[in-house]
Amino acid sequence: MNPVTVSHVAKSFGPIQAVQDVSFDVRDGEIFGLLGPNGAGKTTTIRLMLDIFKPDTGDVSILDGPMTEEKKNRIGYMPEERGLYQDMQLDQCLVYLGTLKGLSKTEARERVDPYLEQFDLAQHKRKKVKELSRGMQQKAQIISTVLHEPELLIIDEPFSGLDPVNTQLAKTLLHELRAKGTTIIMSTHMMHQVEALCDRILLINKGTNVLYGPVNDIRRSFSGHAVLVKTVGDLPEMPGVLNVERENGANHLTLSAETQPADILNYLVHEQIPVEQFEIDVPTLDEIFIQAVSDETG
Repeated sequence: MNPVTVSHVAKSFGPIQAVQDVSFDVRDGEIFGLLGPNGAGKTTTIRLMLDIFKPDTGDVSILDGPMTEEKKNRIGYMPEERGLYQDMQLDQCLVYLGTLKGLSKTEARERVDPYLEQFDLAQHKRKKVKELSRGMQQKAQIISTVLHEPELLIIDEPFSGLDPVNTQLAKTLLHELRAKGTTIIMSTHMMHQVEALCDRILLINKGTNVLYGPVNDIRRSFSGHAVLVKTVGDLPEMPGVLNVERENGANHLTLSAETQPADILNYLVHEQIPVEQFEIDVPTLDEIFIQAVSDETG
C-alpha cells in the first residue's frame, strides 16, 4: 500500500475551481515532487491530503486510509508560510512544537540541540524567533517539521530564503531522512533541486494533471532530435544537421528525422575531429515546465 494515494480529487471555493481532477500516488521511501505554476492548485491539493479541506469529489488515502488524529503525529508538514512563534526563544519554540507532535519535553530537548548544531543555529538558540534572519527562521522551520521523525514529510518551498551553503544542509537532511525510510513530498519552483532530489514528479496546471512519472523518463520524452557536442576547434558542416546553436562552448545540433545521434558521432570520428563531449540533448525540467504549461495555456 502506498503512503499516499490521491484519486480524482476536485475542490471549489464558490465560483473558483481550485482543483479540477488530480490523481497520483506516492511510493514508500521516495522523494516526490508536486509542481506547478502559481495558482495551479498545489497548495489546495496538499490541504486536501492533510484533511484541512474536504474534497468535493474524489478520494484521499494517507498512511493506509483516511486521515485520523493519530496519523497527524506521523506526518510532518512545512507550509510556505512560516508558523513559528515570533516572541518565543528559539529552542523553547522548537521544544514546544515538538510536544505538539507527541514528544515529551525531555525527548524534544534531546532532539533539538543536535539539529541546532547541524544547521548552525546553536549560538542563536536563546534569541527570540523574530530576532533571527529569514534564512535562520527557514532552517528553524525545517527543524520543527522533522523533529518528531515523521513517516511522511510534506514540505512546501523548503529552500526559500536559503543561501547555497544552507540549501546544501537542507538537501543533506532530506537525503538522510529518505535513507531512514521517510517518504517525502516536496513542492518547489526550483526545478534544478527537483532534478537533483526527486524520483518522480507530478506537474499540475489549472487543477489537473499535466505530467506524471519518473523525472528521467519525463526528460527523455521531451528530448528532441538533437545532440550536444563539444569539440576541439570549430565544427564543420555535417550532413543531417538542420541547425547549430552555440552556447557555453558547446554546440546544440538539431538533427533531421533521418539522422541518428550515432551518425553524427561516426562522422566526427571518421573526420578525426577531437570530441570532448557528446550526449543526447535532453531538456532541463525548467524548459519542460515552461513548455508543458505553455501548451496547456495555449
